[in-house]
Amino acid sequence: MRGAVCTSNALNKCFVDIVPTSKNTIFEGGTLGLERNVLTASAIVFLLGLGEELWKKFLPKYLEALGASVNSIGWFGTANDFLDAIYQYPGGWIADRFGRRRAFVLFIGLAAIGYFIYLFSFCWPLLFLGLAFTMAWQSMASPAIFAIIGDALPKEKRARGFTVQAILKRVPVIVAPLLGGIFIAKLGVQSGVRVGLVTTLFFAALALLLARAINVAINTSATTSNVQSVWRSFQASLRRLLVSDIIIRTCEGMAGVFIVLYVTNITGINLAQYGALVAVQVTTSILVYVPAAQLADRIGRKPLVVATFICFALFPIAVVMASSLSMLVFAFIIGGLREIGEPARKAMIVDSAAPHLRGRTVGLYYFMRSLAVTPAAVLGGWLWLTAPAVTFVVAGLIGFIGTIVFAATVTERYAG
Repeated sequence: MRGAVCTSNALNKCFVDIVPTSKNTIFEGGTLGLERNVLTASAIVFLLGLGEELWKKFLPKYLEALGASVNSIGWFGTANDFLDAIYQYPGGWIADRFGRRRAFVLFIGLAAIGYFIYLFSFCWPLLFLGLAFTMAWQSMASPAIFAIIGDALPKEKRARGFTVQAILKRVPVIVAPLLGGIFIAKLGVQSGVRVGLVTTLFFAALALLLARAINVAINTSATTSNVQSVWRSFQASLRRLLVSDIIIRTCEGMAGVFIVLYVTNITGINLAQYGALVAVQVTTSILVYVPAAQLADRIGRKPLVVATFICFALFPIAVVMASSLSMLVFAFIIGGLREIGEPARKAMIVDSAAPHLRGRTVGLYYFMRSLAVTPAAVLGGWLWLTAPAVTFVVAGLIGFIGTIVFAATVTERYAG
């Protein structure tokens, strides 16, 4: 579809020709030229992200305010990773078996129950129960989103499709954490987080209405394939990517849940400033998405994924080396650059999946990755007790190992 009009030449080049002209393409002759189902799924991600990001980055502080210890917060991070693991494959199976639309409705509804539990929690153990429900959206829905992009777009357009989805997913993170930090600064941690949760419930209701517009035809001829069959369908390149991805996400999992605690408790930055730092991080991500997609078309996907993995390793080290707000801004810019190769990495996963196993392939990939990463937050908590900085330095070293593994084992012909 030619003639898409964007506010800049870069955006125009990224968005134009995402799909051929068809009845499923919206904004024909207009601004974007996005496939309808991809746009609808991305809009749902946008709405729920707008609500969740008001409080999600502050959950460790919410736990702390409700009486949780550092070890308990570490276990919360581990529970998050464990649920992220075990929900992935069932999410993919539901998306393949019952269709993308029904899957979205189910996942949003379960997440809304979790928001209610968070809202009315009077002690920190209840947040673990709420997490079991909220992760239905964060984890179960992920294979369905991947599958919709794989279903709707041809191979050569998928990296750009993931770029569009990623931008719409991260735009809320620019504004929402800043607003959430302001709410908390004025109302206190508990009341501020609860205002964000009420807002999220409103957006969840809107998302349920939007989910009714999803209409993707899927091949149900192989819905009885078991986990072993799905694993055997993995190409060798996908298995190598999985190994390096596990190492990189161990780096992220060790430090991620403790960043807000380190920045506020050790460096002395207040929560409103932390919200601004998150906004800087996400703005950086959004600014690099489009040029990164164009660069991937010219030089291939592997260099972009290598750059992403290097930034994953550098981020925790940059945070622990920062002694002022200006240095933290630089560290969070590095954190934003972690996304430079994410659309390319996601496209590699979808490209390797058989169409009739797409949801389950993505689900099994993320199940194995998240399960392997599950102990990372607890390990980070133990290292924190030695010295908070140790958690971040060790995480960075592990990240560099993951980068080397990917660079040495995945060749460009499998990454492109």
